[in-house]
Amino acid sequence: MKQLEPVDVLVIGSGPGGYAAALRSSEFGMSTAIVERHQIGGVCTNVGCIPSKALIAEAERFALRRQWGAVPEGHSFAEAQAFKQAVVNKQSGGVRFLLKTAGVTVLEGEARLTGPHTAAVHHAQSGEQRISFKHLILATGSRPVEIRALPFGGRILSSTEALSLPEIPDSLVVVGGGYIGVELGQMYARFGTKVTILEGGGRILPGFEGELTAPVARQLKEEGVTVITGAQVTGAHQHTNGIDLHYQHENEQRVIQAEYALVTVGRQPNTDGTLGLDNIGLARTPQGLIVTDEQCRTSIPHIYAIGDIIQGPALAHKASYEARVAAEAIAGRRTVIDYKALPLVVFSSPELASAGLSETDCKQQSIPVVVGKSVFSINGRALALKETEGFVKIIAHATSGLVLGAQIVGAEASSLISELSLAIEMGATIEDLAMTIHPHPTLGEVIMEAAGHASRKIEMQLQQ
Repeated sequence: MKQLEPVDVLVIGSGPGGYAAALRSSEFGMSTAIVERHQIGGVCTNVGCIPSKALIAEAERFALRRQWGAVPEGHSFAEAQAFKQAVVNKQSGGVRFLLKTAGVTVLEGEARLTGPHTAAVHHAQSGEQRISFKHLILATGSRPVEIRALPFGGRILSSTEALSLPEIPDSLVVVGGGYIGVELGQMYARFGTKVTILEGGGRILPGFEGELTAPVARQLKEEGVTVITGAQVTGAHQHTNGIDLHYQHENEQRVIQAEYALVTVGRQPNTDGTLGLDNIGLARTPQGLIVTDEQCRTSIPHIYAIGDIIQGPALAHKASYEARVAAEAIAGRRTVIDYKALPLVVFSSPELASAGLSETDCKQQSIPVVVGKSVFSINGRALALKETEGFVKIIAHATSGLVLGAQIVGAEASSLISELSLAIEMGATIEDLAMTIHPHPTLGEVIMEAAGHASRKIEMQLQQ
C-alpha cells in the first residue's frame, strides 16, 4: 500500500464543484489533491449537463432541417451521438488540463475516509493508496433516484442511459415531468420519437409558476408530446421489443406501451456506500444530505461539503459557487454563501429561467411589489428569429424599486437571466435596468421594456 505525500486540501469528486474547489485551493498556494472514481469532470461533464445540452442542440438543428426538407440522406442518430461525445471529450480534457496546469494532484479511484484526516483511494489496477490532509472538501455529487416500481435495467433507463442510446427509439415514456424529463423528452420528440410524459403532480415543471410553464406545455403538444398529469406508476413488464408501463390515472388502471421508459423523478446524494462518512461521524439529514454552515463547513470544522450533497437544488453552477466559498473559507477569508440571485434554467423550447423571488414568494412574505412585464412578440430580434413566444417578468419592491426577482420564458432565457441575476446581486433598481442602454435589435431589450413597465407603475403610485 502506497503512502502519498500529505496535502493541505483533499477534494473528493471532480465535477463542477470538485474541480472548481481544487483550482481555487491551488490558487491560494495550498497543496491540493482531487479524487475521482469514474471520469474527470464528474456527472455534469460526462453524463449530465454537457451531453444533454449537446444532444438538445443537435435535436433542434435536426428538427429545423426536417422542417425545411433538408435532412441529409443517410442521416443517423450515431452522428448526433458522435458530436455529443466530441463535446464531452473536449470538456473533460479541458478540466484535466486545468487541474494539471494548476499543480493539482489527480488521484483516480474510489475514496474511503479512514479517519478525520486520512483517506484511502482504491483503484482496480494500481491498488490502494493512502493520503492524509489538513482540510477536506466533499463534492461527491448525486445519482438518479430509482423507484421500486421501475428499477433501472433493460428498457428502464435513467438519464445516463438515455443520453447514450445508439438509435432513436420509436417510442418513449418519460416518468417525471421535471426539468430533466421535459428536456430529454422534448429532445427525443424532435428526433422523431413518439413521447409520452407521465407526471404525478398537477402540471409539468412544478418548480416554476404556471404562467411560465404554459408556453412550454403548448410547444410540447405542438411537437406531438403527450403529457398526462396526475399519473401514478404502479409497475412495468419488459419484453423483447419494449415495455408495458402500468399507471393509475383518474382512479383507473391503465397501460401504455413503449420501446423504452425513462425515469426522471429526482436525484439522491452520494453520501452512502463506501465513502466512509460513518467512520468520522459526519452529521447528515434523514435524506442523506450533509449539514453545513454559511461557509459550507460541516459538523467537523476542517471538513467542507458542496454541491448536490448539501441542502438546495442540484445545480452545477450552485456547486461551483459553493466551491469557491469553501476554498476561500479554508484560506481564511470571510466569504459566505448567499443564494438570493441563484438562477434556475430549463433548456426546454421555449427556454425557462428564473432568479430571486417569485411573485408568489413575495406575497407569502408580505413584501409589497410591482411587476413589470414585456413580451417577445413585439421584439424586433425575436420576430427576425421567428422566436416570438414568451415574456420577461420582473418583480421589484413597490417603493424602493429594488429588483427582487425575475422570470423569463422564451428564446435565450438561459443567457438573458444573467443580467437579471446580476441586478439582484448588486442591489440594482428597475430604473437602473430601464435606463441601461441595450443594443438594438436584441432580445435583451425585452428586459429593458419590462423594467420600464415596472418603473412607470412606481411613478404612477407616487403621483397619486
